[in-house]
Amino acid sequence: MRRILVALVLAVAARAENHVLTLRQAIDRAMAQNPEAMMARLDEIKAVEGVRVARSPFVPRVTVGSGMAYVYGFPLSIEGSAPAVFEGRANAFIFNRPQTYEIAAAKENARGAGFAAGERRDEITYRVASLYIDADRDARLATLAQQQVESLQRVLETVHARVLDGRELPLAEQEANVNLLRAKQRLASIEDDRDMAAHNLAATLGYTPTDTVQPAAGDRQPVAIPASEDDAMKAALDANKELKRLESSYQAKVLEIKGHKAERLLRADLVAQYALLTKYSNYGEFFKAFQRNNGEIGASFSVPIFAGPGVKAMISQAEADQQHIRAEIDSERNKIMLDLHQSYRTVATSEGAQKLAQAELDLARSQVSVLLAQMNEGRASLRQLEEARFAEDEKWIAFYDAQFNAERAHLNVLRQMGQLAALMQ
Repeated sequence: MRRILVALVLAVAARAENHVLTLRQAIDRAMAQNPEAMMARLDEIKAVEGVRVARSPFVPRVTVGSGMAYVYGFPLSIEGSAPAVFEGRANAFIFNRPQTYEIAAAKENARGAGFAAGERRDEITYRVASLYIDADRDARLATLAQQQVESLQRVLETVHARVLDGRELPLAEQEANVNLLRAKQRLASIEDDRDMAAHNLAATLGYTPTDTVQPAAGDRQPVAIPASEDDAMKAALDANKELKRLESSYQAKVLEIKGHKAERLLRADLVAQYALLTKYSNYGEFFKAFQRNNGEIGASFSVPIFAGPGVKAMISQAEADQQHIRAEIDSERNKIMLDLHQSYRTVATSEGAQKLAQAELDLARSQVSVLLAQMNEGRASLRQLEEARFAEDEKWIAFYDAQFNAERAHLNVLRQMGQLAALMQ
């Protein structure tokens, strides 16, 4: 049993692939293969087909068949028609205001489904970009953590040699060993995060759970956002797809109410029928004349006199739904404004942290350069240099954290403005 499990694990590992993609390629892949993106497209298609369903009663529906039967006595009707060898019927709406409003509501629902699908695509784009940034960050941090382990390994070797020479206390060696073990533990944790980020990104892009996605090498171009929060706020309110979807739902309810109120109006339907009769159905015995080919075409009219209490109840329900949607619109508008304000605060904080991290990194690199020059002159030890390089790696880690946080904050602002997907084109 154990051998079978090992074989299965090896087989799965053999099928696993590592895909190296740019951010643009990752987003394109997600739009084509992500399950949520596919469901959004299907919902949109379903809504569009709903318009055709609502319009179909206005297209003549033709049916053909036969009403042949053995007749004894007077030829009775079969489903409202006399017995016939062959018959054909056609019917369609000519004038039907409730159905017309239903078509208009279906069109509005289809438009709303398009906004909902666009909102889903924007969310997927932002999620892919965030996961991509996380994977890139973890990959760079893993490289720096590995450099720290190598640097502390050299420090430990140097301290160990000095302890053997009697120039350092054993406590210094213990301290160096603890620092090395701490760095190795940190490297293992970062590698775990890197592996999880690679698998999460692969799953989001529609790959198998065993596959991984690695960001392609190279720096991404920084994304720009409006300097004015007010300009961004106006753009967000104008472009927000969820807000547009709610407004479309509101208009659909308006049309639904009009459709219910139109139940009291005149209706006109197309009627057309053809029948091929035969003499053996006893027509000659009960009618003065017999004709084999018979047909009629025209229109039927009806005016509802009493529609019942159900219509008024449906109007009340639709009006309640309409008020509910209006409350949702107001709530969503307030949420957009608050979220965007908070996002701009986050951008300002992250940009300040990035500037500080850059300054600290520049200082650490200058200190390493000074110690390297002093070491060449015999005024600094290898241990001091390696410790300075370790400190520089720490500043690099802080810089990458600040850089990726700032990039994510900028992407979030563009997502709220509805411009992220277009920017990634």
